[in-house]
This record gives sequence, structure tokens and C-alpha cells, in this order.
Amino acid sequence: MNQHLELAQKQILSQHLIQSMEILQMSALELESYLENLSMENPVVELDEPERADNHDRETMLARKLEWLESTDYQNKVYYQEDNTDRDDYWQDTRDAGEALPDYLIAQLPSVRLTDEERRIMEFLIYSLDSNGYFREEVRQIAEALGVSDEAVEQMLETLQSLDPAGVGARNLSECLLLQFCRTPHYSEITETIIREHLEDLGKNHLTQIARKLKITPEEVQQACEEIRALNPKPGNAFSDRSQMQYISPDAVVVRVEDGFEILINEYQYPRFHISTYYQELEKTVQDAETKKYLREKIQQAQNVAGNIAQRTSTLSRVLHVIVERQRDFFLKGPGNRRPLRLTDIAEETGLHESTVSRTLRSKYLQCTWGIYPLHYFLTAVAATNQVSGEEQTPEYIKAALKKVIGEEDKKKPLSDEAISKKLAERQIRISRRTVNKYRQELGIPDKSGRKRWQ
Repeated sequence: MNQHLELAQKQILSQHLIQSMEILQMSALELESYLENLSMENPVVELDEPERADNHDRETMLARKLEWLESTDYQNKVYYQEDNTDRDDYWQDTRDAGEALPDYLIAQLPSVRLTDEERRIMEFLIYSLDSNGYFREEVRQIAEALGVSDEAVEQMLETLQSLDPAGVGARNLSECLLLQFCRTPHYSEITETIIREHLEDLGKNHLTQIARKLKITPEEVQQACEEIRALNPKPGNAFSDRSQMQYISPDAVVVRVEDGFEILINEYQYPRFHISTYYQELEKTVQDAETKKYLREKIQQAQNVAGNIAQRTSTLSRVLHVIVERQRDFFLKGPGNRRPLRLTDIAEETGLHESTVSRTLRSKYLQCTWGIYPLHYFLTAVAATNQVSGEEQTPEYIKAALKKVIGEEDKKKPLSDEAISKKLAERQIRISRRTVNKYRQELGIPDKSGRKRWQ
């Protein structure tokens, strides 16, 4: 029998370390759920009732936040004023605030004479609209579902299309624009024809082709184009889309103060807890060895959780301080001003492992003057480097510069992608023509021919 010794290193993760990593990557809402489940599984864990928490500290924190918000935007005031109510601290995306399109349409129905049957059809149609206000269903299918004729559904759809906002209930873009255009005081048959028959060419800015087909001047086509641009292709967009409602509870708030920024960790989303004094005393006095062991393990588990939550707060704070410092321009000036920041940069500055930083960023949100952002939003790649200063430039920064160059061009002689690349080079942004093309498409900006104006 041959025997030999082999030296090897193995990393064994303890249950405590695994639990620490799990808690670190939890969002505030996930941590709240975790603690509620823990209190049901572990008898020594007792959740503090909201009124038993340190109300003085809470009120002090809220007063500081509200004082800051007095000088910031209305959106954030609404968020924080929720803290003074008895409701949970949920944070609603303001894109969904306001009246929903179905409610707005149904509120108009009393002005329309409808039978009970017609109203039933009308309400079904209203709730069949998509978020843009379009009717995408098949008339025949709705008629069969309601047990009515196709003609009855068509008639109610026509009535729906007469309601506000103009264009609602349209089956396609052309119909949507026509429904709006027919209500304008300066009705043009040329514009109507272009909407009906030449929207695809118009989208490609093929004005000369349209002029040739309709036997009119490019200037007349350009005038029609301007009239069409004044219409709204998505009449439902101004209303709340309840299907997309999102409630986000930020894990931290960045507050602008006189000498910089202050970071407030949102520790009010999840409940505080304490270890039952009754079970602590029982563990010391109980004689049964098995019971003593059980209680000791449960108390240790609770102590570990408390320590891991404190560690989570500390680690999150360290990471956020680096983000705020490195993305200072963003917090001062808003979107469009992020700087290059990689996971390795945060790891180096905090002394944490990259995997730890990654877990810290996972599923967490930050609230600031400009809105609510996932923490991963602040990680940005390097797209180019300023040849003079050596400063790294993000895709966001380059896209903003690209939009500015295009905005300043002569619309009668728009720049090619190659010319844009050269213009950017003059601003110390060196990217290829292909990259210009890529960024332009990502921004939804047409090519040279698509941007040309005839007058």
C-alpha cells in the first residue's frame, strides 16, 4: 500500500459567513421579510413595534430630510412627506402618479348618451386599450366575448375615438394621427394624404420622393411634416399606467448639505429587534442540557444576525461614500454627468473584495435630488480618453457631446457620421465613425438624410 501526504488549501465557508453574505446582498424590503421570518422561526427574536423604536431619533432624521427637501424638487417632497403619515415608507415612482387613462375616459361617459348595453361595450373597449392609448384587439373577438354584433363594437369604438385625448382608441399610428389632425382648425388635404399613404417615407425623411409622388414641392412636404410633428403619436403616455406601477424603497438617501453631501442609510424600512430577556435568563438557569443547547444556538443566531445587519450598514455606507465622491458631478448637476467608475475602483478605495462590492450593490436603490437610481447605475465604463487631459470619458458623456454637435449643425446640410467624428475630435473626444453610428442609433437620431430640412 502506497501512502503519501498532500498539502492543499481549502476554503470552508462557515454558516455565519454565508449568512453575512446573504444579508449584505439583501435589499431593504428583502431584509424586512427576512427578519419577519426569523422572528417566527427563532423564539428569542422579538421584533420591536414601530412605536417602541427611538421616535426622537426618527423624528430628528425626518426633520433633517424635510429641511433639505424644502429647497429641492417637488417630486422628492412628496416622497418624504409620506414619512409623516401612518403608512409604510414605500416610495412610488412618480411616472405612475396621476389619473389613469381608463378613469379619465370613463369620467367622460356621462356626456355621451349610451344604453346599458352600449356602456358595457364601451367600458370593455376602454379597458382593452394599451398603455399608449391604442386599441390592439380584434373587433370580432370582442364581439364574440360580449355576445354582441361586430357593428355594435365598431360603433362604440368610433364613439371612443371621439373622446379626449385626441387619437385615443386608434388601431395604428396612421389612424391615431388622423384622429388628431381632423380636429385641427387648419385642415390640409396634403397632410392628410401623407399621413394615410406616406408615413414610412416621412419617417425616413424621404421628402423629395413624397413630393415627386404627390406632384408638389419639397417645401409643401416640409410644411406638412411640421404639422405632423405637432401631433402626439402616443396619446396615452400622459396618463398613469397602473400595470407598470412600481414601489421602490431606497436603501439610502443622498442629501446635499452646505459643505458637500450627507448619506443617510434607510434603516426604517426593516424592523428593529431585540433578544428576549426571558429566554436569555432561561438559558442561564435551565438544567436540561438539550434545552440549554437549543437556547444558546438560537441566541447566538440572533446575535449573528444583529452583527451582520450592522456590518451591512457599515459596508453599504463605505461603498456609497466612494460612489458619491467619484460621481460628484452627477449629484451636483444631474444625469449626463457620470464619470467612469468600475467595480475594481470601488474595491480598491474601500479595501473590500470585488465580490463584496457586487453584493453590496445588488438590488439596492439610492434616492437623491434627481430621483431614484439603482446603485449599479453609477458603474460606468470608459469609452474614450481625453488626449490632452487624460481624463476618461463615459458613453453617457460622449452621447451628450454627440447630441450637442448634431444640435448645432446646419439642418439643410447635416453632418455625416465621419464629419461628426471629426467634430468630436476637436472637443478631445476621439471615437470612430462606426462608434458615432452606434451611439447615434442608440439615441434614436436619424442618419444624415433623415435629419435634412428643406427650409
